[in-house]
Amino acid sequence: MFESLGFETLTAPQVAVMFGALVGVLFGVLAERTKFCFRRAVVGQDRRAAAGVWFMALASALIGTQAAVAAGLIAFDDHRFMTGDLPILAILIGGALFGAGMVLARGCASRLTVLGGTGNLRALFVILVFAVVAHATLKGVLAPIRTSLGAVTLPLGDAVSLAALPGGALLWSAVIAVAALAGALRSGNRPGTLLLATLLGLLVPLAWVGTGYVLYDDFDPIAMESLSFTSPATEALFFTIASTSIPAGFGTALIGGVLGGALLASLVFRSFKWQSFTSPRETGRYASGAALMGIGGVLAGGCTVGAGLSGVPTLSLAAILALVAIAGGALVASRALGEAAPRGLAVPAE
Repeated sequence: MFESLGFETLTAPQVAVMFGALVGVLFGVLAERTKFCFRRAVVGQDRRAAAGVWFMALASALIGTQAAVAAGLIAFDDHRFMTGDLPILAILIGGALFGAGMVLARGCASRLTVLGGTGNLRALFVILVFAVVAHATLKGVLAPIRTSLGAVTLPLGDAVSLAALPGGALLWSAVIAVAALAGALRSGNRPGTLLLATLLGLLVPLAWVGTGYVLYDDFDPIAMESLSFTSPATEALFFTIASTSIPAGFGTALIGGVLGGALLASLVFRSFKWQSFTSPRETGRYASGAALMGIGGVLAGGCTVGAGLSGVPTLSLAAILALVAIAGGALVASRALGEAAPRGLAVPAE
């Protein structure tokens, strides 16, 4: 479709960068205003309200994504979420590590990126460590862990998504969407908050359709992708230090846009506040969490947004399993820290 849009001086990859920045800014603004956070939805003191925001975003992401699939605009047949050999061990271990890491770091990758734009230096530190460790797991010294665990697979054949189960995509989309909407409407959130969460969720199908249909170009193809933070964080890191040899892509622009959008929202609504570490022990806690999320995000195939908010709407079993493993890891880590946290450990509010 890209050829029909009339761009004469820009290529599809170049427009994808601008599109990624726009989606990122919108996500940054909406996530900052709604305090969108999967960790809080699972183990936070205000988990009912946080879960309501997350469920509302998931419902709109699912409905929008499956509507685009039904309309023939996009398809996930060849997407990495739909691999016939499920890397079961990598997903389970990776998800558990990511969940534990986000508890230690007081937020997942997406939430900490948003917080980084609001003056939280702890969050920026975590995102930097997260990106370095994730890249080391993808292509560096930690890659043997990824390849070893990834070699243990469970053959699924054609049953790689809920769409292959009895009832098909329509039934299972309706089941998940109704359950998510019910949770959101019973969460006690204000209608305005739920509306913002709905708009945040719609960024998922917007990105899928934008990169997979609108910017589709046979002569200069780009990957179909949506909201995610693991791979984009590594791309943004290397673009920052080697931009003359590594071009920016959708993911790089997405990270920059999220930081910019969160900064804009925090300045407009006067929530910007410089924050930093209070002790070496706290720094170690956050660094450990960042490292676990970096390894876990790669092994699981994505974070709470990449595998969760963007992955679950594809009805991929791998994405659903990853999100469940992340939640399980967070619950176990939260309980362990609550029972065995050393005295004097300061745990700031984010």
